[in-house]
Amino acid sequence: MNSRVKRLAVAALATATATLGLTVANPAPASAAMTICYNTSQAPSYAGIANQAASIWKNATNNLTLTANCGTNLRIYQITGGGSYAQRTSLGNGRVYIDTQQAAQYSPLRIMTHEIGHILGLPDNYNGNCAILMSGGSAGTSCTNPYPSTAEANRVTSLFAGTLSAGERSSSTGSQVFKDSWPALLTVG
Repeated sequence: MNSRVKRLAVAALATATATLGLTVANPAPASAAMTICYNTSQAPSYAGIANQAASIWKNATNNLTLTANCGTNLRIYQITGGGSYAQRTSLGNGRVYIDTQQAAQYSPLRIMTHEIGHILGLPDNYNGNCAILMSGGSAGTSCTNPYPSTAEANRVTSLFAGTLSAGERSSSTGSQVFKDSWPALLTVG
């Protein structure tokens, strides 16, 4: 059955059920999952960590897949100095910068998953709680948790499903730079 015929059949069913006063759930098709293509060519030593972070986000959400080197929705860069940060250009699109010096102090996987979280629409949450991924470096160097909390994962799922109100979505989908998630490097004195 081609897609036009399917749409007509669904419309006819919706009209018939509405006429009878019935409601029918219309689940999203399996193809509704969003694929974000990430590129690690500018951060080759962090490619494996990016793959782990992508897997974490895929497993935590219901409608999102991050795929390596199939495009450039998300570009990952390796830098030295200046701190790790993310620059979201729109929901699911942007750049992540991983500072090699910071990654030597903090868990590189936590940094990567956190910064990708910004690209996926999450803000920082500097509450010091290691169980909250978006608390970033405020949880300290001993925190290695790379997993989003249920609330964080659910928010990303909702953003990509388009089920949030316009007001809830607006602060999570626009262009924004997320710096200072990770405190300044410790110095040995």
